Amino acid sequence: MTRFLGRDRELQDLTDLLRKESASLVILRGRRRIGKTRLAEEFSKQFSKNYIFTGLPPSKQTTADSQRTEFRRQMRENKMANFEANDWGDLFSLVAQHCRTGRVLVVLDEITWMGSKDPNFLGKLKIAWDLYFKKNPRLILIISGSNSAWIGKNILSSTGFMGRVSYNLVLTELPLNQCVKFWGARQDQISSYEKFKILGVTGGIPRYLEEVFPEQTAEDNIFRLCFVKSGVLFSEFDNIFTDLFNGRHEKYREIMKCLANGPSTLEKIAHKLGRVKGGDITDDLKDLEETGFLSRDFTWHIQTGELSKLSQFRIQDNYVRFYLRYIEPKKAAILKGTVKTLPISWLSIMGYQFENLVLNNFHKVIELLNIPSHEIVTMGPYFQTQTSQRKQCQIDLMIQTKYNQLYVCEVKFEKGEIEKEIIKEVKDKIRRLERPKGYSCRPVLIHVNGVADTIIETEYFSKIIDFSELLD
Repeated sequence: MTRFLGRDRELQDLTDLLRKESASLVILRGRRRIGKTRLAEEFSKQFSKNYIFTGLPPSKQTTADSQRTEFRRQMRENKMANFEANDWGDLFSLVAQHCRTGRVLVVLDEITWMGSKDPNFLGKLKIAWDLYFKKNPRLILIISGSNSAWIGKNILSSTGFMGRVSYNLVLTELPLNQCVKFWGARQDQISSYEKFKILGVTGGIPRYLEEVFPEQTAEDNIFRLCFVKSGVLFSEFDNIFTDLFNGRHEKYREIMKCLANGPSTLEKIAHKLGRVKGGDITDDLKDLEETGFLSRDFTWHIQTGELSKLSQFRIQDNYVRFYLRYIEPKKAAILKGTVKTLPISWLSIMGYQFENLVLNNFHKVIELLNIPSHEIVTMGPYFQTQTSQRKQCQIDLMIQTKYNQLYVCEVKFEKGEIEKEIIKEVKDKIRRLERPKGYSCRPVLIHVNGVADTIIETEYFSKIIDFSELLD
């Protein structure tokens, strides 16, 4: 079993359920490799009896019967007699017989794989919960899956499970200050810039960080993981998309490729793909958003703090974007073994990757700015469209407080120190920003590789945040 790093809060939330005097049904969701199974395994240590079942990965040969056959095999591994039962109702009933007393954990992992081929699966699971599992007040049943959209539609929004879920947990990327633990005893020897280069590719995905060799340079790690045909991250994109979306993965891939160069609106995405705005493409974008690959960022009306109808979609998963920009175009050459070094221009997209890391760790930014959370009206990437009355404006991260303060955050990556020209760029953005009278603008600079002394001497920025502070 791999080291258990991070997830302290999530583990504590699950542990708190043990204080209840009734059974608990838990939904555990998150993209593949995010650590759902590992969290369940760690939690299982607190139980006298625990049974973890997982669905069979999808393939052309996978059927409802093969899922039940695999489930029966896992029952036998758990020393459960199954009498060759071929009905989910019978199988759940047999499992429940081993869970009638004592502190028991049952995990149904990758529930989408397990049950999507059988239209009666969820109905029989619901009956089994009502008739058997919940009768043990010390039992916890975890339903886990990577396809958050499927779970949302078929379980969380289902009348059959209404009022039965005790805890709905969505795992997201690890915070940056937890990611550094994967460098182990060497974490203090590695610069924040080198850590950034790794995190810019992996994001806070635990499974990817487990593959990092702390004794290797960032460049050597990235080449080994991404640009060698045996590398874990070379084939990862195809694996996760095929597993998640099965026969529909190609249309999801096309949407992601549309966004590989930067954020875009629904209208532009539909136009580029030759699809009709609304309908299927709206559902597809929502699926990608719920599975954690995309983020939909709404701009807002500063006067009222209310969200606008205007929004942009962006790839928030750093690995997926890096794959689409640099690994996939070199796929044929990598398979032939002719790629010997990292692409020369690979650092050119790291500005966007850096921005993603900051946005995914905005709570730490708020903490460093000493803004009480109850004072925040809204926050996020802010964009202003061009009209006859105003100019276009794009702000990496803006925080609006109820005291009419606007924190305009410029998230900037450079290979070397950031020079004084950045002040002119930020001043221009603030000048373009249309805002009501009485609102203060506090410019903030977030960087990864140092700033020139001339910037500090001007005292222009209200706060300058080094990436190392986000890792602390």
